[in-house]
Amino acid sequence: MDAPRFSTNHLAGIERFLSFATGKSLFNGKIYCPCHRCNNRILHEPHIVGEHLRLHGIIKEYKHWIFHGESIERTSVQTDQTVRTSPSICTLSQDNETDLRDLITDALGINIPTLNESFDGVSSEFQNNGQEYDVNEAQRTTDRAATLLDDCDISLYPGCVKFSCVSFLLRLYHFKALFGSSAKSLTCLLEFLNEAFPDGNTIPTTYYEAKKKISTLNLGYVKIDACPNDCMLYWGDASKKISCDVCKSSRWKSSSELDADEQVDGSCRRPKPAKVLRYFPLIPRLKRLFQSSKTSQSMRWHKEGRTKDGILRHPADGSAWDAFDKRFPDFASDPRNVRLGLASDGFNPFRTMSTSHSTWLVLLIPYNLEPWACMKQSSMILSMVIPGEKGPDNDINVYMQPLIKELKQLWTGVDAFDSSASESFTLRACLLWTINDFPAYANLSGWSTKGRVACPSREFDGTIEYGVAPIPRSGEDILREVEGVNFIYGKARKRDREELDEGSVELDVDEGCDLFNNFEELVAEGDEANLINQDETLWKKRSIFFDLPYWRYNLLRHNLDVMHIEKNVCDNVIGTLPNLSRGGKDNIKARKDLQDMGIRSYLHPKMRNGKEYLPQACYTLASRERDIFLSIVKNLKVPDGYASNISRCVNLKEHKLSNLKSHDCHILMQDFFLYA
Repeated sequence: MDAPRFSTNHLAGIERFLSFATGKSLFNGKIYCPCHRCNNRILHEPHIVGEHLRLHGIIKEYKHWIFHGESIERTSVQTDQTVRTSPSICTLSQDNETDLRDLITDALGINIPTLNESFDGVSSEFQNNGQEYDVNEAQRTTDRAATLLDDCDISLYPGCVKFSCVSFLLRLYHFKALFGSSAKSLTCLLEFLNEAFPDGNTIPTTYYEAKKKISTLNLGYVKIDACPNDCMLYWGDASKKISCDVCKSSRWKSSSELDADEQVDGSCRRPKPAKVLRYFPLIPRLKRLFQSSKTSQSMRWHKEGRTKDGILRHPADGSAWDAFDKRFPDFASDPRNVRLGLASDGFNPFRTMSTSHSTWLVLLIPYNLEPWACMKQSSMILSMVIPGEKGPDNDINVYMQPLIKELKQLWTGVDAFDSSASESFTLRACLLWTINDFPAYANLSGWSTKGRVACPSREFDGTIEYGVAPIPRSGEDILREVEGVNFIYGKARKRDREELDEGSVELDVDEGCDLFNNFEELVAEGDEANLINQDETLWKKRSIFFDLPYWRYNLLRHNLDVMHIEKNVCDNVIGTLPNLSRGGKDNIKARKDLQDMGIRSYLHPKMRNGKEYLPQACYTLASRERDIFLSIVKNLKVPDGYASNISRCVNLKEHKLSNLKSHDCHILMQDFFLYA
C-alpha cells in the first residue's frame, strides 16, 4: 500500500487483494472498489477494480478489509470516518443514490462478519416454529440483497435522475406508514402512477410486488401458536404439540370456527391456529441501531453527551439508574450497553365497531438515546402483539417467555458491530423497569390491585398517618413473599371456578367433605398456616421478570403512568356523573355491593312494577343538567395549542362524550371540572 504506485510490490499487492476479495464476494463475483473515487461504495468486476487501483490508488486508511470479508478483531479497529459514512433515513437526500446504497448496505449488515449469519435478523431459536429448516434460505436472502442493491442503479423511468426504483418505493412506503394508508389504496395509487409515468418505468403495479421488492430490509417477526386459553405457547420443545398440556384444548381451530373461504367441502384446507402470538425478536433490532454511524453514536449519548449537573432531565439522572451502575460496574463500563424500559397495555383495534376485543402490545424504549429521541414513535421497539377478545391478565407471563429468553441472552452478551467506531463489540442490554397503568401493573408485577388493599404499599389501608414513610419492598422481600404462591396459567381453570360458584359444576360429596375437613385443619393451625395471610393472598403469582438475574436488585421495578391513570379516572367520572349509558361505575353491581355491606340504603336497588331500577344518586346529573354540561363542553374554546378540539368528542343527539385523548382528560380534570 505504501509502495510506489507502479512498482512491482504495489502491483503484486493489488493482485493479492483482488484474489482475496473475489474469494469472499457475496455479489456474484463483484466486489466493492476501495479506490479514492469509489470509496468502498460501488460494486465492480474485479478487473475494473484492479484498473481503478492502478489509476487512482487505494485509500491509505483502509488497512483492515472489513468490506471484503476480512474478520474484525475484538480490539479497536479504528478507521478514518471518510472511508465510509452511513446516513440515517431521515437525512437521506432524494438525489443521492450513493447514500441510499450505503444505507441499505449498513441495514443488511453486508461484509460485517458478525451480522452475515442472517439477513432477516431473526435468530434461529425463534425461526420455523415447528417447521423444517430450509438450508437454501440464507442463500436466497443473499441473492435478494444483491438484487436490491442492483436495483439502486435502475432509474425510475428513462431519463429520471432524482429517483431510482428502490428510493421511490422506500419514500412511498414511508408515506404509507406515516399516514396509515391501506394496502388496497396503495395498490390503486401504484396502478395510477404506472399509467401516468412514461413508458419503461419500473413502478410495481401492486402493493404486494412493491413490498416483495424491499422485503429484504424488513427485520421480520415470528408467529408463535398459543393456547386459546392462554395456558402455554407452542414453541421450543412444545412446538410440535397439537393440544394444550394444561386445559387439553386443541391447538387448531375447529371447522365450525373457520370462515367459508377457509374451508373446502366443509373441511379445513390446512390446520389454522386458534391463537397466534406475533413476536418481534429484539436482538437484531438492537444490532441495527449500531449499524448506522449516526444512531450508533446516539446510543452513547447518556454517557458522553448528557449534562451532569444534578438536574433530572433523563432517566440516567435518576437514582435507579445510578444504583444499577454501582451494582453492576462491568455493565456500566461500556456506554453502548442498552438500558430498556417496557410498556404494555391493551387497545381495541376495531375502535367502536367492536366492544369485546382487547389486543395487547408490549413496547420497549431504549433509554440510551437523547430524551427528545427515545420517546419518539420511531425509536420505540414493538416487541409483541398479543391478540384476543380479552386481555391476557395474569397469564401475560406465558407470552413474555420469548422476550425474557432474549433478555437473558443480552445480559450475557452478543456479537455486534459499531459503525461509528468501526469495531466489533459485545452488545449487552438490561431491562430497568416497566411503565403501565394500574390494571396492567397488577398483570406484570403479580400484585392484586383489586380488593381491600389495592395500593402496592401494604402499609397503606386508608388511614391517615403522620409517621416516617415505610421502606419500599426490595426484590428479595418480594421473592420471599411469593415463595409459596402457586399459580397455574390459563383461563379454563378460572371458568371452572366460576361455574362451581354458580352451581353448574357438581362437586362429589366425599370430595367436598375432604375439602371442608382440610379447611378446618388449616384454620385450627392459626397464623402459622398463613391461610388468611394478607401478603400471600394479594400476590397472585411470581412475576416472570424475576427470571432475569438482575431484576431483584433493581431499585425501581414498576412505574405508574400518571397520565394514563388520569385518563381512566376521567373516563369513569364522565361516565358516572352525567349518568351516561356506558362507562360509569354507578351500575347495578355497585348498588348491590352497597346493599350487601348494609350502607346507603337510599341507593339500594328498588322494585317498580316488577322491574328493578336504580334510584338517582345526588352526585349524578339530571337530564337537563347533563344537556347543559355537554353543551358547554361542545362550545368550549381554549387557546391554540392548549388542548385539542374537544368539541369533536361530544355528540349532543346521543348524549355521548367519547374518544377523549389523554391530554384532553388532563385538561378536563385539572381545569374544566374545577369550575364546573
